[in-house]
Amino acid sequence: MTTHEHDTAGSATAPTEHVVVVGAGFGGLTLIRELARKRRRGAPVEVTVIDRNNHHTFQPLLYQVATAGLQPQDIGVSLRAILRRHEGVHVRLGEVVGIDHDALEVEMADGGRVPYDRLVIAAGGQSEDLGIPGVAEHAFGLKWIPDAIALRNHVLRRFELASARPEHRHDGTLTFVIAGGGPTGVELAGTLAELVDLVLRRDHPELDVDNVRIVLAEPMEQLLTGFSEASGREALLALQQRGIDVRLGVGVARADAGQVQLTDDEVIPTATLVWAAGISAAPLADVVGVELGRGRRIPVDGQLRVEGLARVHAIGDIAASLDRDGQPLPQLAPVAIQQARYVADLVVAEAEGSTRKPFRYRDKGSMATIGRLDAVAELPGRIRLRGVVAWIAWLVLHLFMLVGFKNRVGVLGNWVWNYVTYDHSARLILEQDAQAGDLAEPEDTLKSS
Repeated sequence: MTTHEHDTAGSATAPTEHVVVVGAGFGGLTLIRELARKRRRGAPVEVTVIDRNNHHTFQPLLYQVATAGLQPQDIGVSLRAILRRHEGVHVRLGEVVGIDHDALEVEMADGGRVPYDRLVIAAGGQSEDLGIPGVAEHAFGLKWIPDAIALRNHVLRRFELASARPEHRHDGTLTFVIAGGGPTGVELAGTLAELVDLVLRRDHPELDVDNVRIVLAEPMEQLLTGFSEASGREALLALQQRGIDVRLGVGVARADAGQVQLTDDEVIPTATLVWAAGISAAPLADVVGVELGRGRRIPVDGQLRVEGLARVHAIGDIAASLDRDGQPLPQLAPVAIQQARYVADLVVAEAEGSTRKPFRYRDKGSMATIGRLDAVAELPGRIRLRGVVAWIAWLVLHLFMLVGFKNRVGVLGNWVWNYVTYDHSARLILEQDAQAGDLAEPEDTLKSS
């Protein structure tokens, strides 16, 4: 094993295991911080994190950036700012394109190579179009901050276009289709409805926003399929009360420029399709060199090692870790966080000559907000919350999970302002490609480039 020398007590030296972590999402960042803590207590580890972005993104609140409730910097934090106080932690900006298992090195897109003693793949997932024609070309995803900014730009420009040119007020310009009735789809639909009703109605008095149409299409017969049927029904009723057209048992069959065809053959003229219906592993899974499972996820054993690779682990959305019934664990942040803590303990235990029992996920419950003063929450012990109590619990949990005191203060401040003023203050059109002032036709802007 390749090892390094590290001064652990001012004069004595001990072999140090170099752990390379690919990805700084929930799993990767938790792992890095846990290893850094253990290092301060004398554990012989050194860490390098590799990520394509120089920041950590708090993905559960991306939909609030997309609906002008938060600014991008509220949910994004510089990796170097987060990790600069941790000794023995190094940041490498770049994309991993290959793994040399014999040389124990990861290969970078810029031609560089990073050696490792142990590799942890925590590269997350990406939107999966499920092979549906036109989705990749015409739908907005919501996985990264640029996605949220692009969607916010697009939504706000649809209203500017309809205001400037009355012929676009009834042609689908103000119709928004969301594919997928999981937490992301439900939260986005509810918040978008509030943006329209509470904010854009006042911003655009020349428009009759009662004609704005939000369609949420879910192929299953229940919203929030990971929740109980009761929570699914409550979410359905809450969305319908907000004027959202919820279609259960109906998915997207095809997306074209300017329209979406549903699986019941209805064609909806629209300039906006948001895809929240599928997720697969990040492309890095394709170069690991093992046979991938469903959703292109990397198979791992009970200690979260990639099958057949003793020095490589995978955690989070990219890993196909199984529960006690042999089913893949859900691609959720709590799973990635618990896996990260397990791997951190395992790395140190094995460095000290011991080991750990297989990983077991403990489900601590699920939450989804539907809108202002409304949410559903299911906690261990069959505790089920709804309405204001669940909404407050959701707010507290997400504030606690945010990285950095400044971000917590910023998000809390925005939430208080939005609640008190019935406003979404972050409705800036920050064009990434198009020229400012360009009111493009709807069919030309179904998806940002």
